[in-house]
Amino acid sequence: MNIKQLFPESIDWDSWRKYKPDVPFSNDVINYLNALSNALLKDKLSRTYSDVVTFAFFCRKANLLDLKDKYQTGKIQLGRGILFHIAPSNVPINFGYSLIAGLLSGNYNIVRVSSKEFPQVDLIVKHICLLNEDKVYRDVSQRIALVKYERTSDATTFFSSFCNVRIIWGGDKTISQIRKSPLSPHAFDVTFSDRYSLAVINAEGLIRENNIKKIAEGFYNDTYLFDQNACSAPHLIVWVGQELIAKEAQCKFWDAVTVEVQKKYELQSVLAIDKLTAFYKQSVNMSIKKENTCDNSLIRLKLKELPDNIDDFRCAGGYFSEYTVNNIDEIAPIVKDKYQTLAYWGFKKECLLNFIIHNRLIGIDRVVPLGETTSFSLTWDGYNLIDTLSRECTIL
Repeated sequence: MNIKQLFPESIDWDSWRKYKPDVPFSNDVINYLNALSNALLKDKLSRTYSDVVTFAFFCRKANLLDLKDKYQTGKIQLGRGILFHIAPSNVPINFGYSLIAGLLSGNYNIVRVSSKEFPQVDLIVKHICLLNEDKVYRDVSQRIALVKYERTSDATTFFSSFCNVRIIWGGDKTISQIRKSPLSPHAFDVTFSDRYSLAVINAEGLIRENNIKKIAEGFYNDTYLFDQNACSAPHLIVWVGQELIAKEAQCKFWDAVTVEVQKKYELQSVLAIDKLTAFYKQSVNMSIKKENTCDNSLIRLKLKELPDNIDDFRCAGGYFSEYTVNNIDEIAPIVKDKYQTLAYWGFKKECLLNFIIHNRLIGIDRVVPLGETTSFSLTWDGYNLIDTLSRECTIL
């Protein structure tokens, strides 16, 4: 097998497979992750990458103990064994969150990191290697294997043959390809497939909002920070309110977003071509109006009607479709099981709860405030990861 071993330098896989599962949220794991958090936050290089800082804060002991209170149920649980994580190529830090979920649920973890080069990945791997030098953390370190390999390698088949759970982050085609590698009879897949996300904004409330800069910063982090590639990044922006009020709110909102984009974002040439191609494709298939913007870093397309296949028309790098409704319930007919995150601003939680329950939606697994779509949770795509990745023992 052609595998690049990121951590540890070498592994005797036969010995490594003789695992002993742990209970969820064990003290050893919490202390290990807290040490990783401290190391990352002390590293000056971490300040260059906001996603690394966010990851480090997630690993803090105080946060993990809060999660323990939330997710521990009093049941007798142990990890399922060996998890084989296949991380996506579009979000650098995702491999780390997948690993955290595996450790907290009591498992050993093989993580295939994206073959693309990301400095954030290198930074986290460096500190995982350094922690292994401390005997205090050696037991938890031995539950981690980080690897890289090309798609042509037979490593996926090898790891799939003995893992207890295979966790696949990727598009539908990627999942179908990986599933060609068989699992053992007692193993199963947890898949995080291609998803679509949207945002709803209360137009009248936004007009009255004084701190528009904060809202624009949050929206920028939701979308431009990962070039709109994250499954949680909104592509459709729905304005709730009367047409004239919505138009005023849009001007205020997009002016503030433009300031953030011009200050922080650099559009890649290939994305400029992709956005032009996406626009032509969408204009052929539906009635749209391209709104005026300063440059190609922001594309706004006003929909004259909301087609039920709008999720097929999207692009990365700041490409947004917009639609105005009088009531949030008007968007319910387009929501499929492909829909993941609903970002919101200016709505009470009761209103959003009624929207989900009253319309008996088959999609939307996450409803989060605008600016928090990339925040990781141990409940993801409808899975309670602690319960899913551990097994329950019953004593009668």
